[in-house]
Amino acid sequence: MRVTIDNLDGAGVRDYTAALAADAPLKIERVLHAASRCTGGLHLNALGLPEPVRGARIVVTKDDGTTLFTGYVANEPAKIFAGVATMGVAHRVVFNAVSDAVDSPALGVGATHTLVDGGGMVQVAGLASGAQRELARDITLSGETEPAAYITEYFMGDGAASTFQLTQSPFHATNTALLDERFDGPAINQQIWSVTDAGAFLALTSAGLMVNGGNGLDGQTTLTTVKPVEIGGTLLIEAGEVTFGADSDGVACGLYQGAVERSSCFAGFNVRQSGGATIVTPMVNGVEVGTSLTMVSGHRYTLRLRLHCPEVVRVSQTYSAMVEGELRSFGGTAVDAPVAMVFEYRDAGISSNTPATVLYAGAVASSPGECSFAPVNGVQMFGAVGRCSITQAGSAWIVTRTADGTETVRVTGTAGDGVDCMLSPAGRITFFSGRIPVADERITVMYRGRRRAVARLAEDAGLPATAQWQGKVGSPKARTTEDCENAAQAMLEFAMARSAAAAGMYAMVNPEKDVAPGDVIAIRSGEDTLKAMVRTVTIEDGHARPEVLGYRVGFANEWAEGLGVSLSDGVASDALLPQSTTPVPSAVLPNLPALAVVSATGSALQVDAGVDPPAGGGFEVRRRDWAFGPGTDADLVLRSPGRSFSIPREGQVERYFVRMYDAAGAGSGPPVYSRFSSAVFTNLPVAF
Repeated sequence: MRVTIDNLDGAGVRDYTAALAADAPLKIERVLHAASRCTGGLHLNALGLPEPVRGARIVVTKDDGTTLFTGYVANEPAKIFAGVATMGVAHRVVFNAVSDAVDSPALGVGATHTLVDGGGMVQVAGLASGAQRELARDITLSGETEPAAYITEYFMGDGAASTFQLTQSPFHATNTALLDERFDGPAINQQIWSVTDAGAFLALTSAGLMVNGGNGLDGQTTLTTVKPVEIGGTLLIEAGEVTFGADSDGVACGLYQGAVERSSCFAGFNVRQSGGATIVTPMVNGVEVGTSLTMVSGHRYTLRLRLHCPEVVRVSQTYSAMVEGELRSFGGTAVDAPVAMVFEYRDAGISSNTPATVLYAGAVASSPGECSFAPVNGVQMFGAVGRCSITQAGSAWIVTRTADGTETVRVTGTAGDGVDCMLSPAGRITFFSGRIPVADERITVMYRGRRRAVARLAEDAGLPATAQWQGKVGSPKARTTEDCENAAQAMLEFAMARSAAAAGMYAMVNPEKDVAPGDVIAIRSGEDTLKAMVRTVTIEDGHARPEVLGYRVGFANEWAEGLGVSLSDGVASDALLPQSTTPVPSAVLPNLPALAVVSATGSALQVDAGVDPPAGGGFEVRRRDWAFGPGTDADLVLRSPGRSFSIPREGQVERYFVRMYDAAGAGSGPPVYSRFSSAVFTNLPVAF
């Protein structure tokens, strides 16, 4: 074993191997998901080596060059009296170092070590952490508050009313800042931004992010977020204090699917020259749409892109289990969904109560689940972006339609920001002066309801009571019922493994390969093999030549720790617990986010489900949510075998919930439904 220490005194790295003390042997202790520690003693008197100082860098390697530890001395080494030698009083210097990395390898990438019982000392025992966990075959998990029903609520304006109260509080009605960049630091923050700028055309100044030229190539001068933006719910993407001068060419405030280039720009503001003027035009999927803004020299602009997707969660979480040494993962799928969008701008020279000018309002049927955000992609640009932000503005989207058929997307925000209305967390819509809906202007509000995510999965039927377990998912956060199902499925996979409740210790000397937490240890005994995950490793120097290193490897397949997830006992108090188990994987039909009322009269609502029904199935309409299925016909309004159907009007205020059902739902067996309802709420006169 070789030990080197750099005391950061300018003398560089020194070799302390000869100073290692036999009476305080060097020891390395590794623990999964924690920093490693290295302790030991040094006899320095006769070697002329300086005492290690706090913060000194220490590296420990095997004789073959394998690195066992790198880190820093954590505190001032202790000096322990060791007797009197010919050179005077001798001391043993004891040090304590902490690694510069946490032993948290990605699940499934650690090495596998095959060991033979008899080649070392092995002790194996069953864990006693809780019989319910060890026997679990019926698992209920709760997660976060999730977006539930797809609600479309209708009101009618009378020219005077400025406030309207939604029936339910929208999912995530409060604004959440995903990005708020003022570009006022001494340098570009590389924890937030990835910079591509070989020509040094980007810089931070008092005006914000300054762009001064480019190399003439698309995608070569860019500032891009390190983390992608999830295109879910209602997003407000804004660039403020924007100025672009003559000869500017590029894209501002853009979202990209793939490379940051015009061709892969999902949505952004295209900047180019036309007739000697600098114009800004909305761009969708690499193509210009809508009308253009001609920028005036010396003016500062705010560019806004508003997006609305009925799916708030676009990428499901991934939950993994190490089962008999094999990694099994569940989830991680993307959800395709439509997106509505509005491009607008404001000129800072216009008074604050003047509405923003809309350049384009439209929609795409399919959209990426995640995008990179780049405030600047400069082919050649001259100007500045003073600030940029991304706000998750909840799940609501408001559209009004006047009697002559004119539709307008009503943008939400705060008073004085050139918007139409504001939406409170409790679901109260307040239109500002000058934007109040006129008489007979129909107001359509699309939003998601909310409930606690929960799922119950079982491996088979007829299980004893001890086979049931309930808990909460800690991390990764289970944002949806589907996430809870994926976490429960990973847990079931692990719980069914024969080594799910095994723990032990394996002691050996000089293993062929270094062993680290997160590795898999496979212990062979005759024809049987036990596989388990390494949790702890203690390495102790035998202070001998040739090298002798003793390893004590702690392994365990403890039920919860065997997953790429943290759990705790007991479900959330507001979780509506399923009364029956769901098969694995659960069977559900598609939701109906595109369901819409195409016409409303005083006697009926004409509804289009947005998709065709499955063969032999149809659409079920009820007055209550979570009441779908046979035997609950008191709430049943109708079943329709076609995508278009009419709901008779019963009053001014009505509540209807719709789900798709399969052929079994037509009477041949237990039906399968959509996971969530699409709801139609009306507050419309029955005669209009």
